[in-house]
Amino acid sequence: MSHHMGHNMTGLAMPTSDPHAHHHNTMAPGHMHSEGMAMTFYFGYENVPLLFSGLVINTPGEMAGAFVAIFLLAMFYEGLKIARESLLRKSQVSIRYNSMPVPGPNGTVLMETHKTVGQQMLSLPHLFQTALHVIQVVVSYFLMLIFMTYNGYLCIAVAGGAGTGYFFFSWKKAVVVDITEHCH
Repeated sequence: MSHHMGHNMTGLAMPTSDPHAHHHNTMAPGHMHSEGMAMTFYFGYENVPLLFSGLVINTPGEMAGAFVAIFLLAMFYEGLKIARESLLRKSQVSIRYNSMPVPGPNGTVLMETHKTVGQQMLSLPHLFQTALHVIQVVVSYFLMLIFMTYNGYLCIAVAGGAGTGYFFFSWKKAVVVDITEHCH
């Protein structure tokens, strides 16, 4: 039985009976979970996976490029949310009024009216909104997964892009009630 040196989570060498065991941990000790996933925030640019198995950041230039791309993606996400709201307000909608009697003071009867606003299900505006919604959900989950890399640079890009996008696209909103929000 041959013994080779492997590395545990803390980066310390430890004996292993697997002759093929040869693990390298390029992150600082304590940042890696046993399966190789970062579990605490760190700042680094080597061996940083980004959404897809073949997309790995390994140089400062790649990290700078990823930072800019993620910053712009987060800005796009904020702009998409506002654009969907604006399109929904401008699109052709059907308006229906329903009135019903409700008891009032001193035995009187009041009429309460409810306004229902909606689109037809098989209309071009609703199909377009559906496609935009799918794009918005995919982008929101991409941003969440990027944040879950725990890489400080990438997290700053997500937060900074979202803040900048909100600043540029939401300044006309009087009341912030976001029913289209996903996962953050």
